[in-house]
Amino acid sequence: MRLFVAHLATETNTFAAAPTGLGDFEEIGIHHGDASVRDPEGVGAFIRYLRGLIDADGGELVESLSTLAQPGGRTVRHVYEAMRDEILADLRAALPVDAVQLLLHGAMAAEGVDDCEGDLAAHIREIVGPGVPIGLELDLHCHFTERMRTAADVIIAFKEYPHTDTDERGAELYRILKDAALGKVRPVTAVFDCKMVGLWHTTREPMQGFVRRMQAIERAPGVLSVSLGHGFPWGDVPEAGAKLWVVTDNDPALAQTLAQQLGREFWALRERIGPEACSIDAALDAAFESGAGGADAHGPAVLADVADNPGGGAAGDSTFILRRLVERRVANSVVGAIWDLGAIHVCKGAGVGAQLDLRIGGKCGPASGQPLDLRVTVRAIVPNHSQSALGTRERLGDCVWVEAAGGLHILLCSIRTQTYGTDAFTGAGISLADKAIVVVKSTQHFHAEFAPIARQVLYVTTPGAMSFDFAAIPYRLRSPDYWPRVPDPHGLSAI
Repeated sequence: MRLFVAHLATETNTFAAAPTGLGDFEEIGIHHGDASVRDPEGVGAFIRYLRGLIDADGGELVESLSTLAQPGGRTVRHVYEAMRDEILADLRAALPVDAVQLLLHGAMAAEGVDDCEGDLAAHIREIVGPGVPIGLELDLHCHFTERMRTAADVIIAFKEYPHTDTDERGAELYRILKDAALGKVRPVTAVFDCKMVGLWHTTREPMQGFVRRMQAIERAPGVLSVSLGHGFPWGDVPEAGAKLWVVTDNDPALAQTLAQQLGREFWALRERIGPEACSIDAALDAAFESGAGGADAHGPAVLADVADNPGGGAAGDSTFILRRLVERRVANSVVGAIWDLGAIHVCKGAGVGAQLDLRIGGKCGPASGQPLDLRVTVRAIVPNHSQSALGTRERLGDCVWVEAAGGLHILLCSIRTQTYGTDAFTGAGISLADKAIVVVKSTQHFHAEFAPIARQVLYVTTPGAMSFDFAAIPYRLRSPDYWPRVPDPHGLSAI
């Protein structure tokens, strides 16, 4: 089997002011057919894993473009089109191929192109024709579109949030594409529009149980795959929102029945699965209370700064929680990673051990809050730092660890990215086990590594760039007919 593979991904926050440009992809890495060799633990991790599967089967992998960018505003159109056209040119040169497998995001939008994934898949279909199976692996925060469905033979989304199952879903998609290419299966898809906008963690019930429910349905005869696309709340595109789809082996009636059934089951959970976020002071009060538990209170309280998550398009430099830690004189705490190129430049010039007055954060607009002036000591300067990130490595760039009064430790990064791994801190020399509070710039991906060391995990709301008032997000392109903005968008007769 000759399989053509490419990886192009970013998650578009259409409300973000700054566009996503070529430099944002270059910052993480752009590889032209060699990512699995040049960056096997980073951008090339997916293709490297897939190459192992194909080699074991005695097949051949043709590797094309592999790149991704941190979430931000709409991608500059000519940047997207140049990357798309590179993939298409590589595909034409690789013909004939038996199948095409793409790792995309599903919520990538460019200037004038609301559905980059559907656009790419449609162009690929024009090249390979109707007889070559095309498969898309998507982030679960995707916008499942009709153009994607008609262009691709099978689409599979991650099931877990944080995304700990990317390899498993890639292997699942590969098996289906291989069987389709051999004529063993004929994938057909049915979709149910849940008409919901929100954010749902699969690390707790009832979402854990719903993931198990989807997996159980996948074991039924004739079912190839079940996916729930949660949607990306901060992507204002016409087909945004949660959708559930079922892929069967040439049984459209079964696919439709199961999609309707599972979609309605998910809808029935709507009041029980939202994020449990609290105010800064409520989180700090709860952290102090849990820390007073005596011998059973092990590890730090981990506070997620959910509204300032670079993984959702936020700047990563808000000071709301940091300022409150200072005002409340919270001792023995750590915050990071804060994106602040200016502060890093000043600290690098001063050197390790220097004491100085440093202005931190609050650089990128009202959603970042006001800069905070602190007297700090430069504890470490870490060139080209990186962190573990759900099975890959994510660059943080040059980082600086500074310490302020009361044992307040702050990690500054030069590449805007969310906090995934504990080694973002420990790799810079900051211990975590002895801290009372750890604040991470992340919404949920931190959970995989930080929850095991935490005595408590708390999700904290601030006036940051990512509003969690889902009913009030100012959509212009997406229909306002969704829950929680509308109590019953389906109508009583449908649910």
